[in-house]
Amino acid sequence: MFPTTAFKRRLFSALAVSSCLLASFPVLTKAQGLPGLVLFSGINRESQLNYVLDYGRRDMWDRYELKIPAKKLKLGVAQFEIEYPEYYDGKFDKDKIEVLVKGKSVPLQTVNWDKEGHRIQIFPQEPIQAGNDVKVIFNNVKNPPFGGTYYFHCHIFTPGDVPLPRYVGTWIISVG
Repeated sequence: MFPTTAFKRRLFSALAVSSCLLASFPVLTKAQGLPGLVLFSGINRESQLNYVLDYGRRDMWDRYELKIPAKKLKLGVAQFEIEYPEYYDGKFDKDKIEVLVKGKSVPLQTVNWDKEGHRIQIFPQEPIQAGNDVKVIFNNVKNPPFGGTYYFHCHIFTPGDVPLPRYVGTWIISVG
């Protein structure tokens, strides 16, 4: 009734081999997502915006998916302005930046990358209506050669309004 020692050995060997095989299969996941656990950032939790990086590793080509929830866009958007720190040493491909609303790409009038001012300005052809989830996608980003934590601040300009930037939130991006 009880398993023999030889049976136990074969069972243990089969379990060991199958667990090694399962562990060897790569798991497809996004490298980084959400702000993670940030303790002393100086940015309050309500101002932190979520993001996803495809790889998140230093000195690699990457894709940044910067998310803005609908509750943050109480006004329409005629322009996005994303500021990044001076010490961010990465490179952007301004021709590969896109904006998605409800999962659909929005035609862009122009994208300006002000390298000296450390900002990217994105002008949609038509204003984006308030109350929509928005994703700003940076394709073909060359991550900085050294890892670090970078604060990307998002401001919007509303259509027909006095051209003053309105703060939406901050993506606290970690590159390792």
